[in-house]
Amino acid sequence: MSETHGYALTRVLDAPVEDVWAAWTQPDHYARWSGAVRSSLSMDVRPGGAWRATMAGPDGSEFPLSGTYGDVRENERLEVSMDLPGGASTVMAVDLAPEADGRTRIVVSQECGSPQERDMSEQGSGMLLDGLAGYAPTIS
Repeated sequence: MSETHGYALTRVLDAPVEDVWAAWTQPDHYARWSGAVRSSLSMDVRPGGAWRATMAGPDGSEFPLSGTYGDVRENERLEVSMDLPGGASTVMAVDLAPEADGRTRIVVSQECGSPQERDMSEQGSGMLLDGLAGYAPTIS
């Protein structure tokens, strides 16, 4: 039996599920909160569709990312695979659920190959959720 190294981060955002979905799936929105360079974004949000982006770090460094989409259920679930150096890939799941008060519960989860990969991925996902939490309420 192999050991898995996963995480799940949950937040409740002050925005309706449709706005949170738009923030994750529309390049103009995604670039405003994710750290992606808008001119580098390509998002074909459908099962098997490809995406690519150049991410800008706080120190000005840039690094390219790419991958494909798996399960895509509008306003509910988005599976995003990311190509990793060396030919490996990983999948991050984004699950959305509307709350009774018009807010959105979001869960970002991922299985990783090692504790170190998990820690780095979890930190990156936490930063994404922080950016999303600040941006999503401004959409409507």
